[in-house]
Amino acid sequence: MFQILMAGGWAMAPILICSAVALAIVLERCWTLRRASVLPPGLSQEVREWAQSDQLDPEHIEKLSSGSPLGELLAAALAVRNRPRELIKERIEDTGRHVVHRMERYLNTLGTIALIGPLLGLFGTVIGLIRMFMEVMVGGMADPTKMAGGIGEALICTAAGLTVAIPAYVLHRYFRSKVAGYCVDMEKQATLLLDDLTISATPAATPRPRRASVAGGKASV
Repeated sequence: MFQILMAGGWAMAPILICSAVALAIVLERCWTLRRASVLPPGLSQEVREWAQSDQLDPEHIEKLSSGSPLGELLAAALAVRNRPRELIKERIEDTGRHVVHRMERYLNTLGTIALIGPLLGLFGTVIGLIRMFMEVMVGGMADPTKMAGGIGEALICTAAGLTVAIPAYVLHRYFRSKVAGYCVDMEKQATLLLDDLTISATPAATPRPRRASVAGGKASV
C-alpha cells in the first residue's frame, strides 16, 4: 500500500493531509455529538421540577449551563425566568444559535475536504499525464514503461482523491442531519420549560363578582 501511495507522486501529499484532517474531524465529532452528551436523559424533566419548586441559584444555573448544549439552552431561559415570555423566548433563540454553531464546528472543513478531494485527484491525474507526455517527447515511444508510469500515477491520484472525498461527503451529511435532529429535540424541551415558566409566573385570575340585578322585584347575584 505504501508503495502504491508513493507511486502517485508528490500530488498525493495534499490528498493524504486532507485524509488525516478528515479522520481527526470525524473522530472528534463522533465523540462530541453523542446523544448522551448533547441531550442528557432526564435533564429536561429535572430542570422543570427545579423551576416549579423555585430551588434555583446562580451557581446552580452556571453548572447547568456548562454541562451540555441542552443544559446551556435551559439555563439561558432560567436566567431570565422572571421576564416576560417574549424576552425569555428571545434569549432561548439567541443562545440556540450559539449552541448550534458549536455543534456544527469543523463540519464546514469536512465539507470542504469532500469538495476538493476529487479536484486534488484530478490535479494529480493531470500532473501524471503531463509527466508521461514529457517523457514520451524526450525518449519517444521506445520505452512503454515510461508511459505506464505516468498513467499509473494519474490513476492512483484519481482513486485516492475519490477515496477521501466520498466518505467525507457522506459523514458531512450525516453529522448535519444529526445536528438538525438535536435542534428539534432541544427546541421541544425549551418550549416545555418556557410554558412552565410563563404559566407559573402568570397570577391566577380571580373570578369577577356578578352584578346584582333586580328583575320583577327579586334580586339575583
